[in-house]
Amino acid sequence: MLRTINFMGVRNVAFGVTLFLTVLALFSWFHKGLNYGLDFTGGTLIELTYERPADVTKVREQLATSGYSDAIVQSFGATTDLLVRMPGEDPQLGHQVAEALQKAGGDNPAQVKRVEFVGPQVGEELRDQGGLGMLMALGGILIYLAFRFQWKFAVGAIVSLIHDVIVTVGILSFFQITFDLTVLAAVLAIIGYSLNDTIVVFDRVRENFRVLRKASLIENINISTTQTLLRTMATSISTLLAIAALLFFGGDNLFGFSIALFVGVLAGTYSSIYIANVVLIWLNLSTEDLIPPAATETEVDDRP
Repeated sequence: MLRTINFMGVRNVAFGVTLFLTVLALFSWFHKGLNYGLDFTGGTLIELTYERPADVTKVREQLATSGYSDAIVQSFGATTDLLVRMPGEDPQLGHQVAEALQKAGGDNPAQVKRVEFVGPQVGEELRDQGGLGMLMALGGILIYLAFRFQWKFAVGAIVSLIHDVIVTVGILSFFQITFDLTVLAAVLAIIGYSLNDTIVVFDRVRENFRVLRKASLIENINISTTQTLLRTMATSISTLLAIAALLFFGGDNLFGFSIALFVGVLAGTYSSIYIANVVLIWLNLSTEDLIPPAATETEVDDRP
């Protein structure tokens, strides 16, 4: 039998770490801001094709030498296709970029397949819709947990999810990692992952209230978290290994997405133990919150 780990014995230290990381993340978020990608700020997207496989790093250096240092170069589909994202909405920009690469590319010239524009108005609309979608997801989770468990569980889960989002976005802001639609998708995925981890612990806490009637809330949480620890570790480690593979082998296209997921999974695993559970202690969750009181003799006699 697995020995019970006293997770809640260090909850005050964990709260201090949580508070420090959250304040640091918020400071970076509001001080530095997010490095929004062209999906949100607007700009030009240029698809190029080469006669032979193209070297992304070399093309990026060629564009920087030609005066396009702010260009974002990514692999796209086949090894001969590249995607270049640049600020600005000049219709001739695609041809200018192709000419610059042809001059610097030597015997592997580039041809323009398509040029598209994303206006700042469209980018702002995407940003607003993404934020609204995140708020709606949190609201739906709050309602679901309030009916599925009890409102105190719902508050604990929402506080945990908000922490995960703030820490993840704060780290993206601190290192100025490009925040585009793929990163936004990663943040939404983090909400789902962290919620799943939290619900597993909450479900065991609720069941143990019926089994361990004489145990205190802190003892219940320690026992429940220990019982689900192996499952949590197996899920988190396997997920992190898959994300690490994307991080190292996925290329520039998936770098921001992978970093956001990696940080979010770590934060979600931590918060499901030291934030969601601690909120239950603060709210003084009790057996009466989950199990209806027994009927009195008067109530029994009044039944038809």
